[in-house]
Amino acid sequence: MRAVVLAYSNVGVRCLRVLHARGFDIAQVVTHRDDPAENRWFGSVAETAVELGLPLAYAEDLAAGQLRARLATLRPDYLYSFYYRHMLPADVLGMARVAALNMHGSLLPMFRGRAPVNWAVLHGATETGATLHVMEPRPDAGDIVAQMAVPILPDDTAREVFDKVTVAAETVLWQVAPELLAGRVPRRPNDIAHGSYFGARRPEDGRIDWSRPAVDIYNLIRAVAPPYPGAFTEVAGRRIVVAKARRLEGTKAGPAGLRREGNAVIAVAGDGALLRIDAVLVDGRPATLNELPL
Repeated sequence: MRAVVLAYSNVGVRCLRVLHARGFDIAQVVTHRDDPAENRWFGSVAETAVELGLPLAYAEDLAAGQLRARLATLRPDYLYSFYYRHMLPADVLGMARVAALNMHGSLLPMFRGRAPVNWAVLHGATETGATLHVMEPRPDAGDIVAQMAVPILPDDTAREVFDKVTVAAETVLWQVAPELLAGRVPRRPNDIAHGSYFGARRPEDGRIDWSRPAVDIYNLIRAVAPPYPGAFTEVAGRRIVVAKARRLEGTKAGPAGLRREGNAVIAVAGDGALLRIDAVLVDGRPATLNELPL
């Protein structure tokens, strides 16, 4: 079975390796050039493709017409998207003889759209996963091919959950690969009417509103903790990123926000519940708690 793989990030790396190990004829790998302004903490699909001796192209170097022409010439049986950052138009999806398939980082139909792991943690979900599904022009709306759940523990950060989702994606694809190699695509409905959809997140969305309940603040801290941009506040004109925190028992009266108590820094939320601050960045660099301008 001939495959064209459009991929990026850790899920892209691991799923590309699965297809190669399972014996797919990978006729083309398309990935993104890394943004030098982005904190790249994830694996490189480009380096993996070179290691495996696979044809490699960068999306930023291909005009839309060039990509379409190349795919049409290759006549792929499958078109795979593994954390590729662009939506593919209907005419490109139609070039796959058997199916165009995407790996999404949630248990569809929940958390469709961008940054699904971050949104799941932010909303206090206790479970998420990876879903291989048929691609349609609408995002994450096609039939489900296979999926696997992973737990979200109460103190997991989004990075920790993302690592679990990466393993789930690899496992899902490995398990269903024999069926796909035989030209069979298992399908069941993806009932998006009973799911949820979320858009992209911006760094500014990490601003902490201390008037919120402590559980909401804690979920935000976990959802965007480094290597993501981080949950932040401003004290004395300086930006403080709360990189790590822990919920505490009890409540405390007084204004919401950060305060120093002895050698510790705590935060009082809008409901009076408490968080202990364990790690911070000040003006973008790691700092000790003693450096906080409190």
